[in-house]
Amino acid sequence: MQPLPEYPAGVLNVSGHEAAVAQVLATGAAKTLFLDRGGIDFGQVRAATAIALHMHQPLIPAGGPDLRTAAIIGNLQHMMENQGIGDNHNAPVFVWCYKRMGEFIPQLIAEGKSPRVMLEYSGTLLHGLRQMGRDDVIDALKGITCNPDFNWAVEWLGMPWGHAVAPSTPVQDYRLHVRAWQHHFAAIFGWEALARVRGFSPSEMALPNHPDVAYAFVKTLRDCGYQWVLVQEHTVEQPDDGRHPARPHLPHRLVCTNSQGETADIIAIVKTQGSDTKLVAQMQPWYEAQGLSRLELAGKSVPPLVTQIADGENGGVMMNEFPPKYLEVVRAASGSAVPLLNVSEYLEHLFALGIRPADLPVIQPLFHGRIWERMQPGDGPARLAAVIDDIKRSDHRFHMEGGSWTNDLSWVRGYDNVLAPMEAASALFNAKVLRPGVPSDQHRYRNALFHLMSSQTSCYRYWGQGLWTDYGREICRRTEEILCHDFG
Repeated sequence: MQPLPEYPAGVLNVSGHEAAVAQVLATGAAKTLFLDRGGIDFGQVRAATAIALHMHQPLIPAGGPDLRTAAIIGNLQHMMENQGIGDNHNAPVFVWCYKRMGEFIPQLIAEGKSPRVMLEYSGTLLHGLRQMGRDDVIDALKGITCNPDFNWAVEWLGMPWGHAVAPSTPVQDYRLHVRAWQHHFAAIFGWEALARVRGFSPSEMALPNHPDVAYAFVKTLRDCGYQWVLVQEHTVEQPDDGRHPARPHLPHRLVCTNSQGETADIIAIVKTQGSDTKLVAQMQPWYEAQGLSRLELAGKSVPPLVTQIADGENGGVMMNEFPPKYLEVVRAASGSAVPLLNVSEYLEHLFALGIRPADLPVIQPLFHGRIWERMQPGDGPARLAAVIDDIKRSDHRFHMEGGSWTNDLSWVRGYDNVLAPMEAASALFNAKVLRPGVPSDQHRYRNALFHLMSSQTSCYRYWGQGLWTDYGREICRRTEEILCHDFG
């Protein structure tokens, strides 16, 4: 299969090879990747730890003094060029954070150790690094992604290209984000590397809890070849009692049913609650795993897996404390009864015991139990809307905004001035591009999609009203302008 160009005709490759992407992932799914490569005696493992590093920088219209004409550049580039403002002096350290796993993994393997790490980089960050000429960062990541001497220790996680939050992004656009990231990743790292991407990390750990949106979310992941998804502990519940998972250190099966009675499911790995960045920076999950013992699952004895994800660059603890602590823990964990394991590696060992996905305990998004107490799947969207309104009137804590890494942040409330332009741009893209069936390999399609996805980055709501909401609205304006100009 021919390599994908990263910038065909000068526009980022985010579409046009959907069939090839699907074929590569389907072929890769049938292979075991880690079972015989990591040197793990699964029967002797008492517990294990998986850590993931989330890396993201948005794209912003800040390459010039006028918001309406400024070039769209990476926020990291803007920080580098304006280091005297706020915390922008951290920009050079951020660059090193994006690069350093490419140094740590070969160093530890050369020592005879057994490191593990899961990496999740947004498309906007990868594009921004290219745009600012930091090919050295990409090359360092290529070394641990493509070189078989190292890639057994590294697992990449897929994500929505533009760091869009699933509960408040139109479902058809979210699917475009998921496929776009796969295109972009394959263009940088190659088809073989894409074939090894099996897990998905939703931005902001945001899991939709509206039944129809949750179903669409899981179906998108399955249709796009993903085998498992990372979920936050307090965003899911057990169907039988509505409580959070009783055994969060075991894999589960996330089952979502919509108002039409359709059901989709996917393996879910539960990320437990806590101060994420601090926990990962200080490698607390490994110390937690030290106190755990093997558990029974489907009649088999299996080690629990303590899983955490955190920003890979934000905060002093991650910038300064993580490197020495990670090196220290990898050296101590290697060859021990409590090793580091990446999730897909853990699942391969689990399934080699004869355990099947159907054997995993079931969870569902938060509040689904309360909905299905009052209606039957298949009653339709009108009945679902009435049930949701009825519960909202009787319980102010009930909501359909989804769940994320924090309970005190809404991706919807107070952001009408950003969500309305986002929805307008999305509707226009649907009307002018998707419904007419414009081929996804056209230059104009890729350019419009790039802008649409860039406008849906969560940062335009995370930082509150002000300059960031202005950024979001401006990219939405440009998206509509492109759609009207290029598609008639």
